Amino acid sequence: MASNKAARDGEKIWKTNVDKVNAELVTLTYGTMVAQLCSDFNHKYGEVNQQLDKMGYNIGMRLIEDFFAKSGVQRCGNLRETAETISKIGFKMFLNITPTVSNWSADNKSFSLIFDENPLADFVELPNDGRAQDELWFSNIFCGILRGALEMVQMQVEAHYVADVLRGDETTEMRITLLRYMEDEMPPDDE
Repeated sequence: MASNKAARDGEKIWKTNVDKVNAELVTLTYGTMVAQLCSDFNHKYGEVNQQLDKMGYNIGMRLIEDFFAKSGVQRCGNLRETAETISKIGFKMFLNITPTVSNWSADNKSFSLIFDENPLADFVELPNDGRAQDELWFSNIFCGILRGALEMVQMQVEAHYVADVLRGDETTEMRITLLRYMEDEMPPDDE
């Protein structure tokens, strides 16, 4: 899928096929949820990151069906097509943003998504406890969403943030690495 076509498709889907929700409501609700997780896990940010990833993974496993139903996109042929589809159609469709795909590895199994904007991070200040700036990945739910969605199309990936403007970095960057293409597996016999 050509990059320009993906961008046009993403814009069309955003305008015609997606129910919209107030962005501030989503942002504030997500922020409240992250604050509650920080409290529940006694500001052990590694555990908060794991919980956000786990929640995102479960969302992604279900969100992929909605993505295919509303977008009409067919299965991608390779990781480059997948990256462009995620960026220009997936993020556009659900969040009205389009992260930039860049920093491909030499073997074409890793790439970065660079976020110029992140609606989850609006109105956010990380806790000023001397640790959150180094340990908390506030939008880690996105990593889980991508892992869950891609697993449902037989792509096992690792996704993690390497930079975040909330931590004082110049950009927000997520790194995605293809670990393997999964075979269609039959469930174990119940007999």
